[in-house]
Amino acid sequence: MSSNEKLLPNGTTGYKLTKEDFAQINRRNLIGFQAGWNYERMQHSGYLWIILPQLRKIYGDNTEGLKTAARTHCAPFFNTSNFLNTIITGIDLAIEEEEGLQSLETVASLKTGLMGPLASIGDSIFGSLLPTIFGALAANMAIAGNPIGIFIWIAVNVVVDWFRCKQTHIAYDQGMKLVTTMSDQLNAITDAATVMGVFMVGALVSTNVGIVISAPIDLGGVTVDLQHICNMICPKLVPAALVGAVYWLLGRKGMTSTKAIFIVLIIAIVLGGLGWIAKG
Repeated sequence: MSSNEKLLPNGTTGYKLTKEDFAQINRRNLIGFQAGWNYERMQHSGYLWIILPQLRKIYGDNTEGLKTAARTHCAPFFNTSNFLNTIITGIDLAIEEEEGLQSLETVASLKTGLMGPLASIGDSIFGSLLPTIFGALAANMAIAGNPIGIFIWIAVNVVVDWFRCKQTHIAYDQGMKLVTTMSDQLNAITDAATVMGVFMVGALVSTNVGIVISAPIDLGGVTVDLQHICNMICPKLVPAALVGAVYWLLGRKGMTSTKAIFIVLIIAIVLGGLGWIAKG
């Protein structure tokens, strides 16, 4: 539609999104949501790029309404989870499709209000929990020479991407109702995921952190095996203590994960060279 063709009173063409539109949105989301990321407004341009073809159909190509909508989407800071961002996209397009230019202020508030909660939920579940569980499972199977681990990891990522696409349709169909009806369920899922993540971290510490005290201590002619004593107190006590020390380090001011890694490497090389510790 050109800029001189007649529009509805709300500034739209009356266009309704189709399956082809959703397919295009999801393709763009999977390959380009982070493409325009910057330190000033982060994902704002990527968000606009995903829905720009649909905005052209809703407001008409090269119209003032399209320009206003594009400026509105580019104006605010926007940053949320890559795994749940299309929930916002689906709700946004459902509202703009119905209300047009009058909805832009509501849409801007919607994006601002939802990006934080969805970021914490999406990143904790899809960015941390699933890679911890299935990544560790796949890696351990691969180390053991079992190729099924590779296919498990691929399958998990395929399911996650399918979910990212599916939620666009659900959010578009449900609109704002999705935010209110699913809030309790999402909180419960997040709490359960947090508990499971704690269990998985403990399992990873006991299976993947291999370190033992190899230096015996001579007390009055009696050799004391510190590693045996630690095992009697608590199996895998030394790996747990190491992880706890690293966790404490990361809480210090100015400490980064890179610095912590180098500190552990240097200490391990020195103590290993002296024969005080060994691989468990």
